[in-house]
Amino acid sequence: MTPRLTIGITTKNRPEALEACLRSLQTLAPLAPEVLVYDDGSEPPVDARARAASAGVRVLRGTSGTAAGRNWIVREAACEFVLLLDDDTLVLDAAPVVEALRTIDGDPGVGAVAFAQANADGTPWPAAMQPSAADRPALIAAYIGFAHLIRRSAFLELGGYREIFRYQGEEKELCLRLVGAGKSIVYLPQARIAHVTDPNARDLQRYLRLVSRNDCLNSLYNDPLPRMIWMVPARIGLYFRMRRGWKVHDPGGGWWLLREVVRSLPVVWKDRQPVSRATLAAWRALRGGTQPYRAPGRPA
Repeated sequence: MTPRLTIGITTKNRPEALEACLRSLQTLAPLAPEVLVYDDGSEPPVDARARAASAGVRVLRGTSGTAAGRNWIVREAACEFVLLLDDDTLVLDAAPVVEALRTIDGDPGVGAVAFAQANADGTPWPAAMQPSAADRPALIAAYIGFAHLIRRSAFLELGGYREIFRYQGEEKELCLRLVGAGKSIVYLPQARIAHVTDPNARDLQRYLRLVSRNDCLNSLYNDPLPRMIWMVPARIGLYFRMRRGWKVHDPGGGWWLLREVVRSLPVVWKDRQPVSRATLAAWRALRGGTQPYRAPGRPA
């Protein structure tokens, strides 16, 4: 029997996208999912429009960013399996979610399941924009946050997402810790969920700053000391290379990044728990996404 499911959606100032996402969940009605929405300070609040789009939805309202919102959703979830979605996603049919549920429910070693990004008509995005180029179920290093299914108990045991990240890169950091805890991240390339992005919505300057800062914080939290000593300066240097390559006008961005890393040090250092070299090696080996996944009991 398919396990019960909690669906959590994070949103901010995109009421039309949220409504479309919520309406798309009608395809999952046979699963009778619990639906939670984290409204990250939208003005006006999304409560009324969310409830009009989906009966029974519960809205959690805060202003602490996506990472904190997802943590709140998972803490509130009544179910062991939680499907976390961005508000610009559409569930086109139930089959991908049912397949993901069967995968994670049938293997206690699976901590999370990654979905493939699709267009609104169900056609897949290019392989380079997927969690892996694999065309069969594969073990991967990290999922893409737009849509992912997590095991609530493992997520909470590890402390969930680092809320200091707020946005960008929190998924990769958690996946490293999942691998360190002996949990697998499985990519199902045929399990497609539409990601209907607005190409004008991304602020490249803000994106570059947050990705660069959070990569530095990831190293401070998780890298063994010898690796951390060179990795943080390398990440700062990468900011400048990406800024040139992407032709991003960001005067003062380097100083902002340095100040953010220094400002965050006391908080990060207090919670620093470096992973082992074996974990880093295992995680790096998964980055190619070429290791096939076989469910327990399935012949090799």
